[in-house]
Amino acid sequence: MSYQPGDLTRLRRLPQKAVYDEDGINAILDATNIVHLGVVLDGVPLVLPTLYARDGKSLLLHGSRSSRILRTALKAERITATVTLVDGIRVARSAFESSMAYRGVSMWGRCELIEDDAQARQALDLLVDAVLPGRSREIRPSFDREVTLTSVVRFHIEEASAKVSAGFADDIEEDIETDVWAGIVPIEHRFGLPIPAPDGPVGRGEISVPESVLALYEGQE
Repeated sequence: MSYQPGDLTRLRRLPQKAVYDEDGINAILDATNIVHLGVVLDGVPLVLPTLYARDGKSLLLHGSRSSRILRTALKAERITATVTLVDGIRVARSAFESSMAYRGVSMWGRCELIEDDAQARQALDLLVDAVLPGRSREIRPSFDREVTLTSVVRFHIEEASAKVSAGFADDIEEDIETDVWAGIVPIEHRFGLPIPAPDGPVGRGEISVPESVLALYEGQE
């Protein structure tokens, strides 16, 4: 299966780094929860980060009903969105060949407001669980007014491609035998020790760290 890249997402420079298959792109999308949305607001480009959860071939987004970027995205025929993961520094023997190890996805598609209350609540649960799996079962249900004040949006991915830059830098032959160090400096993102809130029964030590938080912290390799 493929996301069928088009003129806007097909890689022309370094096409060997391109990923078009659905599984490869989804693996990158599932490895983070922050996407940068790009719209044109009053003739000016605007790009802002926001939380998302992948749901099939779409991204679930949310924000205030007054969010300018979401309101603009809903009116636009198509918008763009990008996800980037930085995995390390590719240290070469020259500045020209030095770069970053990264995985990135570029997407184009349309946005749709989820107006059905039950579907909106389900989408909000998916957003919560995308960050902390299982957390939606541990917290109170959203109040009606909270759902009313929130825009829940589905971004339909119509066109996408990924670019993956991995491995060691491609030093030129004459640089390889010099006395300049080269290699990779990995960048790792890890969860720290959970810090309890200072108030209520949590602050008094009467409530243990929940299963969802423990699984996130203890499940790291």
